[in-house]
Amino acid sequence: MKSTGITRKIDELGRIVIPMELRRSLEILEKDPMEIFVDNDKIILKKHQSHHACMITGEISERNISLANGKIILSPEGTEFLISQIKQIQQLQELQKQYNGETEKYQ
Repeated sequence: MKSTGITRKIDELGRIVIPMELRRSLEILEKDPMEIFVDNDKIILKKHQSHHACMITGEISERNISLANGKIILSPEGTEFLISQIKQIQQLQELQKQYNGETEKYQ
């Protein structure tokens, strides 16, 4: 962890102002959601990255993969679920083809 040398006081409502230069360098904009973590005696703030959340499970992880130029984000569990759903659809389509082929014989 890198020290900035900056200190801030907590106001009466428990708020701390993050200096503008830090917000600029970390690309934190006004109204950006921030995640709060506690690690022993440390409070860690992290910019919330919902765009890295799996579209199936909602899981935010470094293991998530991005597909279709970032339009689809999947966790490993979400990927497995999606694969099983696609296989079910393929099986249904095969059954429909077989059924349609059988009904054409009798027409």
